[in-house]
Amino acid sequence: MSEIPGDLKFLKSHEWARVEDDGLVRVGISEHAQGLLGDLVYVELPEVGAHIDAGDGCAVVESVKAASDVYSPVSGEVVAVNETLNDAPETINEDAFGEGWIFQVKIDNKAELDDMLDPAAYAQMLEDEAH
Repeated sequence: MSEIPGDLKFLKSHEWARVEDDGLVRVGISEHAQGLLGDLVYVELPEVGAHIDAGDGCAVVESVKAASDVYSPVSGEVVAVNETLNDAPETINEDAFGEGWIFQVKIDNKAELDDMLDPAAYAQMLEDEAH
């Protein structure tokens, strides 16, 4: 399994969140999730300006095997989407924790991040699932 960056928080449904220097929260799916999905062929991005609530399905990733909703880990306004994914959805397969981010949110309540798994707890969850 690849290294899980220490600055991320995770949902049990395999989305990650990273608080950027400007206070925005960048969101993507984990290395584990993209590995389960296989080669991604399409990403449906959320709409910039939309308000989303934590736990809402707000994007979709499709692979040759399946389509999967992407749930927002936090509530807030979508302020940016990764347009690169329109032409190159495989970016998520290649760099799930970096260039493969999906959208950015101006978070309403930073305390929501406290409800997420830290990297160690997420790694433990993956290990538990594997057994």
